[in-house]
Amino acid sequence: MDTLSTLSARLQFASEAEWLALVGLGCWIGAGLCLVMERLRGSRRSVERLEKVGFMPWTSLFVALAIIGGGCLATSLPVVLGRL
Repeated sequence: MDTLSTLSARLQFASEAEWLALVGLGCWIGAGLCLVMERLRGSRRSVERLEKVGFMPWTSLFVALAIIGGGCLATSLPVVLGRL
């Protein structure tokens, strides 16, 4: 329980750069999930059947989230590394 309160206090007093780094990390985790889902989608069934069911833009979501996450991390990196 002490660890949870310490984490809560650290997030409560975090700077904007630290929040931006957390958002960037979340975007990269989402991009990784999109990459895994696209590989699963492509390997499970035939392309003809997939086109009948519908389309989920996993690749586009992956690229968008990776770029946004990378930009957030690149912007916050100097401040976050300076505090370590």
